[in-house]
Amino acid sequence: MSSDTNTCNSRHFSWLMKSCFPNQQNHHQPSPISAAAAVATISALPDDLILECLSRVDQSSLLSLPFVCRRWAHLINSPSFHHLRHHRNLLFNTIFSIYISRSALFAASLRMSHQFELPTWKVSTFIPSSSSLHLESGSVFSLFSHYRLVSIGRKIYIIGRTAMLRCDTWTGTLVPKAGMGFPRKKFAAAEVAGKIYVACGSARSEAVEEYDPDENEWRVVSHAPRRRYGCIGAAIDGVFYVIGGLKIGVAGNEAAHVYASSMDLYDVEARGWLRSRAVPGGGCVVAACAANGHLYILSSHAVELSFWKFNGSRKSGEFGEWRRIKPPPLPAQVRLDSTVGFSCVGVENTVVLIQVVGCIDDLLRRSGRSERGLKEGLVLVYDCATGEWSRAADSPAVLRRAACVCVEC
Repeated sequence: MSSDTNTCNSRHFSWLMKSCFPNQQNHHQPSPISAAAAVATISALPDDLILECLSRVDQSSLLSLPFVCRRWAHLINSPSFHHLRHHRNLLFNTIFSIYISRSALFAASLRMSHQFELPTWKVSTFIPSSSSLHLESGSVFSLFSHYRLVSIGRKIYIIGRTAMLRCDTWTGTLVPKAGMGFPRKKFAAAEVAGKIYVACGSARSEAVEEYDPDENEWRVVSHAPRRRYGCIGAAIDGVFYVIGGLKIGVAGNEAAHVYASSMDLYDVEARGWLRSRAVPGGGCVVAACAANGHLYILSSHAVELSFWKFNGSRKSGEFGEWRRIKPPPLPAQVRLDSTVGFSCVGVENTVVLIQVVGCIDDLLRRSGRSERGLKEGLVLVYDCATGEWSRAADSPAVLRRAACVCVEC
C-alpha cells in the first residue's frame, strides 16, 4: 500500500544507526577517554531515554525508524511510544475508509483537524504479490465478507468471516492474524482496553469472543442474550454495546422490530451483562458510534432519520439517559432507501457520518433508474459541543461500500 507521508532520507539517521553498533574497524586498545565515549552511544541508553528521543521524531520520518534495529522497532510498537506521542500532541486522528474486493484492498484516509483543513481524501491500493497474502485457492481477500474494522493504536484490524488482517497505518503492511472461532457475518465489534470483542452475526452460537493482540488468540468470554444479525458494535467506559440488527431467522414481525431498536450492554471487566436498553422512538438503527463519553445513534423511520445521544459514562448520575439531537441535514438527492447506508465514526468531540452505497450500480441497472442527480459519498461532521453539523470532503467513489474507522497515528 502506498503511503501519503514524505520519504525520509536515510542520511538523517546515519549517525543514529552507527551509534547502535560497535565500530568493527577499530582494533587498537581504547584509551580510558575513548572507552568512556563509546559507553555514551545511543545503544547504551536505557529504553525510557531512547523512547524520549524517538517520540520527538517528525511524522514524515517515522517510517524509517523500525529499520534501524530490532530494538527500535520493538520500542516504536510499544504502548509507551504511543503514549509519549499522544502526550506531545504528535498523534493525529485520521479516518480510514477501507473496501476489499476479491483481489485488492482499497483505502482512503482523511486526517482530521479542528478546522478540517485537509480538502481531500488520500487514496491508496494494496494488491498482493505472488508471495504475499495468497492461499492455494487465491488471494486471502477472497475470505472476507461483511468485514468489520477495529483500531488499536496505529493498527487497523480487518475482521472477516473466517480470517483477519492487521494493517499498519504507518507502513501500509498487511499481516494475517488468527480468525474468529465462529464464522460471523454482519456482527458487532469494538475495542475495550486494548482487546477486541465481537458478538452476534452467527446462526450457530451466541458466543462473545475476545481477541488478545499480544497472544494472537481468540477466546469465548460470554454468551449474548440475543442472537442478532446486522448489528453494530461500540464501546464506552469498559462496556461493549451490541446495537440494532435483526433477530436471526426472523423477519417482518414484532420480534425483529424490537431487535432493530435495542442494544445489549456487556461489562468487560465484570464479565456480565447490564440491563438492555431501547432506542426511543423505535425505528431501525442504521449507524452508531462512541464519542466524548456518549453513544450517538442514527435511526431510520422509513421517510426520515432521527439522531440520539446516550450517556455512557457510568460514573455520571446521568448514565443511561437518552436525548434526541439535531439530525443530519441530508441533501435532497440522498434518498432513504435500501441502496443507501451510513457509517458513523467518533473522533474525539465530533461524530463523522459517511454515506455508503450498497451495490447501487446493480440496483440502478435492474430498476432502470438513471444515476443522474444521485448524491454519493457524502461526509457530514457533527460537533458534540455546539450541536451543529458541517460538511467535509466527499469520500472517493471507489469506496462507496467501504467500512470506516478512526485511527490515532
